[in-house]
Amino acid sequence: MQNKGKYYITTAIAYTSGKPHIGNTYEAVLADSIARYKRADGYDVRFQTGSDEHGQKIEERAKRAGMTPKQFVDKNAAEIRRIWDLMGTSYDRFIRTTDPDHERQVQKIFKKLYDQGDIYLGQYKGMYCKECEAFYTKSQIVDGDKCPVCGSTVHEENEPAYFFRMSKYADRLIDYIESHPDFIRPVSRKNEMMNNFLKPGLQDLCVSRTSFSWGIPVDFDPKHVVYVWLDALTNYITGLGYDADGNSSDLYKKYWPADLHLVGKDIIRFHTIYWPIFLMALGEPLPKQVFGHPWLLQGGEKMSKTKGNVIYADDLVDIFGVDAVRYFLIHEMPYENDGVITWDLVVERTNSDLANTLGNLVKRTIAMSNKYFGGVVENRGTAEPVDEDLKQTVTSLYPQVEKLMEELRVADAITAIFGVFKRLNKYIDETEPWTLAKDEAKKDRLATVLYNLTEGILSGASMLAPFLPGTAQKIAEQLNYHLYDFDTLGTFGQYPSGNKVTENPEILFARLDYNKDVKDKVDAIMEKQRAAYAAEQEAMGETSKKDDTSLAEITIDDFAKIELKVGEVLSCEPVKDSKKLLCSKVKVGDQVRQIVSGIHKAYTPEEMVGKKVIVVCNLKPAKLAGVLSEGMLLCAEGPDGKLALLTPENPDLPAGSVVS
Repeated sequence: MQNKGKYYITTAIAYTSGKPHIGNTYEAVLADSIARYKRADGYDVRFQTGSDEHGQKIEERAKRAGMTPKQFVDKNAAEIRRIWDLMGTSYDRFIRTTDPDHERQVQKIFKKLYDQGDIYLGQYKGMYCKECEAFYTKSQIVDGDKCPVCGSTVHEENEPAYFFRMSKYADRLIDYIESHPDFIRPVSRKNEMMNNFLKPGLQDLCVSRTSFSWGIPVDFDPKHVVYVWLDALTNYITGLGYDADGNSSDLYKKYWPADLHLVGKDIIRFHTIYWPIFLMALGEPLPKQVFGHPWLLQGGEKMSKTKGNVIYADDLVDIFGVDAVRYFLIHEMPYENDGVITWDLVVERTNSDLANTLGNLVKRTIAMSNKYFGGVVENRGTAEPVDEDLKQTVTSLYPQVEKLMEELRVADAITAIFGVFKRLNKYIDETEPWTLAKDEAKKDRLATVLYNLTEGILSGASMLAPFLPGTAQKIAEQLNYHLYDFDTLGTFGQYPSGNKVTENPEILFARLDYNKDVKDKVDAIMEKQRAAYAAEQEAMGETSKKDDTSLAEITIDDFAKIELKVGEVLSCEPVKDSKKLLCSKVKVGDQVRQIVSGIHKAYTPEEMVGKKVIVVCNLKPAKLAGVLSEGMLLCAEGPDGKLALLTPENPDLPAGSVVS
């Protein structure tokens, strides 16, 4: 295998306020798939993840739980690591921000930045959200006293604090982002950071607190503890052995700068503004790329402990198995828009893709080899034209997946791999081995067909291994051979002719019936969650609050799920057999979406073309009158009942601009 150099990938470190739900777990699985792929592709990979363990929220929750902060984070960090290990996450280091080597370096970094004038002592007065651990100006607060991000009640804080001079480096960061177009991905996240934060001007950042004590002390002023972001973000270098005094380890010198920081879109601001500026001040190289992945939403609503609808990875694994959960997480998350998870959707995907497309393919191929040739797989060279298309599909998979993985389109990569398995199923239908078996004169052709199927399956499994490692290994074992190296996948025919497959193939994925096999288990899980939450509230001396579903009000957290962007209508036509519906092709950034809207009485197709509109981008696709709709156009209804499209005040705004 060719050595392609080093590759350092990190996840955001998970906050130790509680057990990580499936949305948190998605990031770990996604990063692991990329890390495994890069290893298989010839890179020397370093993969780091971990837990973020300081802050006022931790201190208060530990107190309510009757524990010290250290006991509290030890318990929750162990749970995070257990879930990551359960999902097969192949990290090289699980760093904790309470690790002594990290804490000492944070103190040294703080002192270095203070000594060179980047950090100064001041007085902070402003509105503070404990849930987000963030300060906001009064103009940013909503509904009088609510956090603009999570909707929690904010409190005015007035305390001495150290500040970092962000504005000193702002122009330099803007120049860097503009000259490194791949630094922030997707492009929409880059535009958001530039337009909403950097270009309007940066305020100096509070980097210490005195109103609580659970944090890393500022060693030259111990009344202060280092504020969360300077503590948490530096894990990416302290975990490699960075030393602020200039004595960094060989590991740091080898792997830094990071090739990829993988983070949720909600914290991309901290990773693409604060973190690069800290590194500039330290004189260290910036990471090569920060990717802000979308969120995984539970159906159409927010996960809530009070509702008992939070989905956890271990509950999913108990029902579906590790690789089925990995497949769902990787496959169902779009490149840029939020994904959706429900229990019945996992059942549907397991049955259609894993049990039918893959599992059935492997099982019947092995079964036919056993039935017709005693398990011996032999290439007898009786080629026909249909074989060439199959071979081309199999041997062209690696370059196709390689390109997609370079662009971090991981969901598309696994879809491409399953495209090969679908092609193999089609090949069975085309060649009809059961018909060939009836004619003794066609026995050589039958043997060649089964060889081609076996070779194709093992090639596909070799590409699948980074994403579903357990399944790929099981396939190799059932075919009685090893997985192929990536650099050999351009060759068809590696499987040794005359090799013998297993006599009793294991069912890779069992088909499930939601009502018979899953529903009762899900109901029990949800009831257990509600009971645990009630007990937790009682133990903390709090009254459990029930969700008031009679109100139509939503929190700012709910509203933040809605992704609004400017779109431009490229074409429009009536929907057949409908008097109300128009079908528009709408450009949103670099995508073109098909959107069906009930606006025909207000607009003709000709009037729609060229209009700038406001698009709800992360609405689950649905069929209206049999036509797929991939979003929604926002309209207002006047007192006369007529509809009017909402359009941007500035008609020059480019399609894809974020509405916020």
